[in-house]
Amino acid sequence: MAFLLAMSDQREQLHAIVRGAVQGVYFRAATRTEAERLGLTGWARNRADGNVEVTAEGPRAVLEQLLAYLQHGPPTARVSEVQPDWRPALGKFHRFEVR
Repeated sequence: MAFLLAMSDQREQLHAIVRGAVQGVYFRAATRTEAERLGLTGWARNRADGNVEVTAEGPRAVLEQLLAYLQHGPPTARVSEVQPDWRPALGKFHRFEVR
């Protein structure tokens, strides 16, 4: 049982590209608020192609909660697609920031 708990606490990294009407609608700031509420570290930034890029680190189960949030974002956003990519955590983030 302790092994299962230890595995669930392992930190991972979620890298996601969020597509749709997601710039100029408070998406990055709302994502930061949600990530901070969940205790995650990382960042969110606008991309030149009109999408938002998110990198977050924490336990997989908590990252999945953030991923569920990214599927809709704040009320003013219109998310059409989220492309997640799971990676090993780097451990270099100390908080969640908007870039």
